[in-house]
Order: sequence, then C-alpha cells, then structure tokens
Amino acid sequence: MTGRRTFLIGGGCTAFIKPRGQRSTEDMGLEAATKALLDAGITYDAIENAFVGYCYGDSTSGQRALYNLGLTGIPIVNVNNNCSTGSAALYQANNSVQYGQAECSLALGFERMKPGSLGTNFPDREPPTLILNVRSAEIEQEWLGENHGPGAPRMFSNGAQEYFAKYGGNIKHLAKIASKNHKHSLNNPYSQFRDGWSVEQIMSAPKITNQLTKFMCSPTSDGAACCIVASEDFIHAHGLENQAIEIVAQALTTDTPVTFEGRSAMDVVGYTMTKTCTDRVFKEAGFAEGAGRDQVGVIELHDCFAANELITYPALGLCAIDEAHKLVDRGDNTYGGKWVINPSGGLEAKGHPLGATGLGMHFYIMMQLRNWAGPMQAPGLFETTDKRGKYGLVHNVGLGGAVVVSLLRRPEFFKPGGVDGRTRLGYNHAHECRPITLEDVNKVKSKKSSHGKSFAKCPVFPSAV
Repeated sequence: MTGRRTFLIGGGCTAFIKPRGQRSTEDMGLEAATKALLDAGITYDAIENAFVGYCYGDSTSGQRALYNLGLTGIPIVNVNNNCSTGSAALYQANNSVQYGQAECSLALGFERMKPGSLGTNFPDREPPTLILNVRSAEIEQEWLGENHGPGAPRMFSNGAQEYFAKYGGNIKHLAKIASKNHKHSLNNPYSQFRDGWSVEQIMSAPKITNQLTKFMCSPTSDGAACCIVASEDFIHAHGLENQAIEIVAQALTTDTPVTFEGRSAMDVVGYTMTKTCTDRVFKEAGFAEGAGRDQVGVIELHDCFAANELITYPALGLCAIDEAHKLVDRGDNTYGGKWVINPSGGLEAKGHPLGATGLGMHFYIMMQLRNWAGPMQAPGLFETTDKRGKYGLVHNVGLGGAVVVSLLRRPEFFKPGGVDGRTRLGYNHAHECRPITLEDVNKVKSKKSSHGKSFAKCPVFPSAV
C-alpha cells in the first residue's frame, strides 16, 4: 500500500543534558512539544492523535506530558522500542497520516535516565536483550576472542572487532569517528558534550572494552524531542509550503534468524537488520537496488558507540562492506567529504536519551533540509539541478530489536520565505537553544479543552544546561 504523501511540518528539541534529576519528563516533553507546535504554527487542537516514546517511565507518561497542552480526548499511544523508541513513535505517526487515520499527528519522545551504563529496572526477570548478550559471548568463544565491559558496549565492540578481523581497520578508525562527532558537536547548543576531543585524547581515554574508550561511547542523558507529521492537504491549508519536509520513504525492521543462527557479531548488533531496512526504504523511494545513496547529502545515524557508526556505513549502502575504514580515512563522513554524517555531534557527543534520540535525529535533518542549520549546515544540499536538492537520511537502531530508517527531502512545492517557524518562535531553534515561557505554552495549548488549572509545576520552563 502506497498511501498518501506525508511531511514533517514542525519540530522541537530540548538540550540533552547529564542525567541528574533536575527536569521531569512532563517538563521536557512540554518544552519539545511547545516548540514543535510553534514551529508548525498550529495549536494542540489540530493534533488528531499522538505517539509518545520513552523507555524509563510508568504507563501513560505520554498522556501526563501532553495533558499540559489540553485534554482533547485524542488517542495517545505510548511506545517503547529500546534505543529506536523515538523513531518508532514517529513511524506510527507517519503511518497514521499516510493511511488516512489523521491529517496531523504528533510524535513525542523523552527520557529521564540514571548515570552510568544501562541496566534493567526489573531484576526479577531476564531482560529481553539477554539472548543477544549470550549470542555475542558465544561468538567471542567460537572465533572472535574474549572481550570485557558492560553488555551494550561489549556487543558493539565485538561487531567492530569482527570488522577489523575480516576487512581491516583498527581502533584508530573508531577514534577518528568519535573525534569527528565531538568536533561537530561544538556547533550544536543542544549537545551534552561540547569538548571537541582530538583523536589522541579519545585514544588515551579510559578503556571500556578492548576496542572502545570512554569518549567513543554515548552518554546516558535527559532530554526530549518532538516532530509533527501532516498530509499535503494540511500543508496547503495552513500555508506551510515554506518549511514542510517530505518523508519520502520510511521503514521499520526487526531481527531475522541470521542474528542468532549466524556467526556474526555485526549481525547481533543490527548490521543485517539495518541493511534490510535501508534497502527497503530506497526501493520504496523508487531507486534500483543499491542506488540512490549518492543523492543523499546529510545523515544522522545511530552512533551509540563509534563501533556502530563504522559498521553502519556499509549497512546503509554508503560503501562496500570492506570499505568502511577507508571511507573514514578519506574524510567522506564530514564537511568537505561525500556526506556530512552526524552534523549534530551524534549520540556520542550530543547524548542519548533513549525515547528522544530518534526524534532528535529527524529534527536535525528536517532543519538541514530547510537550510536553517546555521553552523551545522551541510554544504551543497541545494546545489543540484533538481530544485528539491539532495536527500537527508536518518538511521536509528534499538537492540532487541528494531531499526527505523527514513529518507527525507524538500518537496517540489517548497517555497522559502515569509513567516515561518523562526518567526513564530522569535529565533532560529535549528541552532539556538532557548527555554519556553508560559506565553509560548498559551499560544499553542488547546483553545477548546485546556484544563482550568495548568498541570505544569511552574509558569516558566527553563532548559537546563
């Protein structure tokens, strides 16, 4: 089923910060959603359903966050898909509009996390990802060699070690990837880390696994992000031709038998899952098998660890399986190269609040394709014979497992100029991070169904920095 064309019309983000319990999920969710609604120039009354992603929180946390904007009675569905939770929420919102359930849908994601490595909140039962940890450990014993460290970095580290053993490259390539991302983050005010670590500093940081140092790993984070999806009719009715970005194709895939029956540590952490999802997206966009990647200009991919970024390059079809480390050496993953990959700083630098991560990725690519990204802007996106310019690509993986890949582009009717989200917010939130005010909330909250007394705890909701 092809369905209708769908578009991102609004986006908002909070700063991603160290998890220190200073902000509630309701507070962060309200900030991100308010910014997205202001960006789109609509009120919460226009939202016909909502999908809210988070991993660490009680049931109906999504309702609690959105009730600050009004009690409109719309369907609100809570989503948990590990690290791909935010994109899985957007996938549901996109499907809702694409197949006619709604003209305008909202996807919100937030997370309030604990410091340190990820653990389980349910010690009385086996975590669902245990089978992946077991398979990765078996592959170590079968042929890869023993590793150490917490479960998640160890699994991704094993994936990198398999790549090194089969195709070449070494730990320095991981350090180059991490350094590239940390340098990108210097231009991102939403980023948790803005240190710009050098390759040498990253190499000398404390070891987490045999292959990964501390600065090659994404930190736990608190934060929220929001995207609004609408139909083409909705765009024209609301005069949003100057900022709508089309979701040309999107897919979600899960594991296949190869994850557990093969002998590949790369597959355990989603290599084939990513390849299958990406191939499906480019086919849906009308490209022949293996084609279309050269028409992409900017990418946000899931670099929870530098190891994952390395093996994701060939999984996305950016290069042959044995060329990922050479792509790094050529600088084809940064400004001046073939693609700008993770201009935001990626998960390693900007942080990884699980429920917000995927929506944050879509927020950044949407702003790139609007040409609003300021110092983060990838060059050459619009220097094409096609006035729509190049594509933007988003990749988000959650072990256990789920991969979401989205291909975004300016539509042919895109017309910059006039009043847009920057006017309505009063600044360019693509590369400026400011708090919201009660006045902002009052502009976008439901005019028909607002609760007489605000659920918010205070009249101003500052972004923690």
